[in-house]
Amino acid sequence: MPAAPTLTQVSETGGVEADEPSTRDALRRVLANRNLRRIQLAYAGSLFGDWAYATAITVWAYHEGGARAVGVYAAARFIAMAVAGPLGAVVADRMSRRRFMILIDLIRAVLVSFATVCVAVDGPAMLVYALGVVAAVVGSPFRSAQAGLIPRLVDSPEELTASNAVAANLENVVTFAGPALGALLVGATNVSVVFGINAATFVLSLLLVSSISAEHEVVEEPDEDEGGLRSQITAGLGLVARDPDLRAVSVLAAVQGFIWGALTVFTVLLAVRTLSAGAAGVGYLDAVLSIGTVVGGLVVITRVAKGRLGQDMAVGVLGWALPLLAMALEPSLAVTLLALAVVGLADPWVNLGLETIPQRLAPDRLISRVYAAVESALIGAMALGSAVTPLLIHLLGFRGALLAVGAASAAYAISTLPRMKRLDHRLAAPKHLELVSSVSLFAPLPAGTREELARTAEEVTVPAGRAVVTEGEPADRFFVIVSGEVQVTQQGRALRTESAGDFFGEIGVLRGLPRTATVTALTDVELLAFGGAEFVAAVSGTSEAQTAALAVVSRRLGV
Repeated sequence: MPAAPTLTQVSETGGVEADEPSTRDALRRVLANRNLRRIQLAYAGSLFGDWAYATAITVWAYHEGGARAVGVYAAARFIAMAVAGPLGAVVADRMSRRRFMILIDLIRAVLVSFATVCVAVDGPAMLVYALGVVAAVVGSPFRSAQAGLIPRLVDSPEELTASNAVAANLENVVTFAGPALGALLVGATNVSVVFGINAATFVLSLLLVSSISAEHEVVEEPDEDEGGLRSQITAGLGLVARDPDLRAVSVLAAVQGFIWGALTVFTVLLAVRTLSAGAAGVGYLDAVLSIGTVVGGLVVITRVAKGRLGQDMAVGVLGWALPLLAMALEPSLAVTLLALAVVGLADPWVNLGLETIPQRLAPDRLISRVYAAVESALIGAMALGSAVTPLLIHLLGFRGALLAVGAASAAYAISTLPRMKRLDHRLAAPKHLELVSSVSLFAPLPAGTREELARTAEEVTVPAGRAVVTEGEPADRFFVIVSGEVQVTQQGRALRTESAGDFFGEIGVLRGLPRTATVTALTDVELLAFGGAEFVAAVSGTSEAQTAALAVVSRRLGV
């Protein structure tokens, strides 16, 4: 076995506990990873422009057609995004995600540029609305594609979690500052200027994404079992339905989304009843929630190495639900402000799990579609919450509606805690992950692929003097030595001695040949055995891994 892991340590009960330095180490690696920095800045930049654009188009639409125009445009935009997201995720999983994101940025930049010109010359309002909706449709799968690309840019599960935590904090800041700056820009300049800034952020995002190393553009071969287009579209949803852990994550996301939608209604009434500030008081309440979200994001960063993504997600949903109960029981100003601050603090706890868990559990070829399926559950529940809440208020009264939504949501979140605890155990780093990652053939692979290899490897013990593989027999497995020594011979001639960390068996598996040598245990040997099909699929996953495998085979064959 290698030396004690640097990222995690095994507890006496067999679980995996993170040490405190690993949080700093993971964050340091995220910030030092050029590709991660660029993709996060790309998303933050375009998101900032989007929020400013949303503010500007709301103002413009209100001046053009009043509140009805704002509502119709917003509804059309969200419905189009909900439909387009899963469809676009199929494309994201079928081509280079990096190139797909570049294409999305280019199209959005062109569309918003047209909208900028149209507003500047006082063009047809319907054309501006149409360009806005189409830009939203085109951009809806961007996040899913990014979710599928990021696991290829990290070196470990801890770095993936840290990357998502950093991205969430950037998003929190942008979400808080974007609308405010958008409003300031609209007041200081005009709507077309803000539209132009949004187009520029897409160009900046395009340049940053295009600078990501091209070796991460590997495209998975289509799975023959996926069938036609309909099956491909529903593949992500199908995996969520079959995997109980992904189902639990999706329902938790939906519960958060339902509360979120309900709060869009509740906050208006809270502003009127508690603040006595009319509808304008919603802005004050949203500011409290946003500040709580920024603080919560900073807290979540300290939990990156705790290994409790599932439990934290359930606790985060509980942090959305319990404040509703508090406001129902005591609807005072102090309780309202404190409750909304708690909701803000809890939001990043949910989001980190929502972002990371699908990336960890879904195979690479399905990550974008699984992410889109989970996100669709969130968005659909938001719409349902905002639609149902007025009826609940009519039937149960304001405090009764708060109580009903809060109690039902809290009960479900509590009921999921045992499953989410088991999920955290499933997500814990596999026993031999560090050893697998050190193998030169596996080092170029995405962190998720290495993790899956380590999790599915078979532990094999061979006593001293016994042959592990024999020259001329069929080659169906690849081996990595955990401990002990073996001797490699060919036609009775000794070729080399191998020990812990070395590997053998790749030639026959990769070339479909019988064993070219005999490997005999010189001491009692502990091995990791990888199935031939899984091994070939893994090393075929990136151009770097293919090159490394071919180099090893050529060197050992003396070619």
